[in-house]
Amino acid sequence: MLEEELFAILRLQATPKIGTIITKKLIQIIGSAEQIFREKKSSLLKIDGIGELLAQQIVSTKNLKKIEKEHSYVLENGVQYSYFLDENYPKNLQNCIDGPVIFFHDGQMNWQHQKIISIVGTRNITNYGRAFCNQLVQDLASYNPVIVSGFAYGADICAHKAAMDNNLQTIAVLAHGLDEIYPKTHKKYMHQVLANGGFISEFWHDEPPMRENFLKRNRIVAGMADATVIIESAVKGGSLVTADIANSYHRDVFALPGRVDDTYSKGCNNLIKTHQAHLLSSAEDIIQLLNWNKKEKAIVQQPQLFLNLEPEEQIIYDYLQTNGKQLLDVIALDCKIPVYKLSSVLIQMELKNVVKALPGKMFEV
Repeated sequence: MLEEELFAILRLQATPKIGTIITKKLIQIIGSAEQIFREKKSSLLKIDGIGELLAQQIVSTKNLKKIEKEHSYVLENGVQYSYFLDENYPKNLQNCIDGPVIFFHDGQMNWQHQKIISIVGTRNITNYGRAFCNQLVQDLASYNPVIVSGFAYGADICAHKAAMDNNLQTIAVLAHGLDEIYPKTHKKYMHQVLANGGFISEFWHDEPPMRENFLKRNRIVAGMADATVIIESAVKGGSLVTADIANSYHRDVFALPGRVDDTYSKGCNNLIKTHQAHLLSSAEDIIQLLNWNKKEKAIVQQPQLFLNLEPEEQIIYDYLQTNGKQLLDVIALDCKIPVYKLSSVLIQMELKNVVKALPGKMFEV
């Protein structure tokens, strides 16, 4: 990535009121982050969803010194990063509409790994929860999954340690910059995590661990994985937020049941009772539901039945043929076609009986 584009991406990150979804929309419509800041305010106002306030925030030069400082830090220290349109961006996260535009990382990680599990839970993990977590990871080890968690007290660090004990790659998603460490007592695990995977964060290098960052971090924990496991949780807790996010991404959620009067089993029991999570009794539940025992089937190329497809129609058709039914926004991201244009193309494809629209802005061949 060119230095100018990186600077523009950081500038978008630092722009108030411009979140991940709007940032991606602007990049898709205008073509690049750098080009966004070359646009006149009047041009920005013509974009659907960009009002006076947002347009003014974009053209403002208020935070340039802060941005320049972070930009220099990234370049001078060789900080690794992944951009949502790059090949080295995790595929699972790329399919999340609110996945980070860019995140920074340290360590050696395989983003394209075929089996990724997030394990989260209460900070007050019990002996029951800890024993189950350790046994679960040990029983999954032969399938060589990546274990993702948040490096916090309790279930998080238990999951990371279990992964490292079984020589599995583990990824710690931080709620602060890579130069910070929280909790401090976990500093002793940093070297081992780096040797067995690494750390990722969407926050700038010196960002402290603020309360709201932990909730933002949870969507990456859920988005990175094929499935999320909740070890233990009270009726309310951050891990339940992670479960909710994972469900919104149409990912599988598993919860460890416990006695009805156990404080740190009530959250899991409720997830199971309300059908927001599968009951998890052993590693076999994950193996069976995620089809890890089945060999990958070779993709058989179907004969091309529609010889009159336009280039963009062919891209969309091939994408849906390979990936199955997908959300409109996910198709736009993966095919790199702006949503406003994609909607028009899909209508034409529907008229040709090439694709079918499903409820919830889903489409399939």
